[in-house]
Amino acid sequence: LQSKKFTQIRNWFMVELCLNSGLRVEEMTLLKHCNLLINESRSSIVVIGKGNKKRAVWISSAFKKTCWTYIEYKKRFGFSTDDESYLMNNLKGSKISKRALQKFFEGILKNAGLSSHYHIHCLRHTYTTFLLKASNNNYRFAQKQLGHSSIRTTQVYAGVIDSVGKKAVEKLYK
Repeated sequence: LQSKKFTQIRNWFMVELCLNSGLRVEEMTLLKHCNLLINESRSSIVVIGKGNKKRAVWISSAFKKTCWTYIEYKKRFGFSTDDESYLMNNLKGSKISKRALQKFFEGILKNAGLSSHYHIHCLRHTYTTFLLKASNNNYRFAQKQLGHSSIRTTQVYAGVIDSVGKKAVEKLYK
């Protein structure tokens, strides 16, 4: 029963992490507690992305609180929160694989009665779409947050934003 509770909490945090940082699945598996910079003055996650490139991903103050809550739960369940321990761990306290995170997400979809054609990577797309909308289409900022080496990769989301823009123009002065 305790292991099931922790699994549910960890899986909740996995979804929150994806939706609030836009991290790649592989990046989430590599996160250690020392990668969270969530003290009073800072709110970011240090990520080692594709090509071993390091970046800082800014996070909201609300998500910072979510991180603290998750860490407190980990402590209650007896898992390490030392700097070098993995943020996303299995029940043995070890690092989780990319495939395991994908399977956890599939289980969440199944339990929620949602279509299995969604994947955990869709959360990264959701984050990007909302980030662009919130930043008034600041593609450079989104590029930095997502760790895209080319702005062209980030601009793929322009089609999604364009459809929102088109609807907005149609509503003007009505």
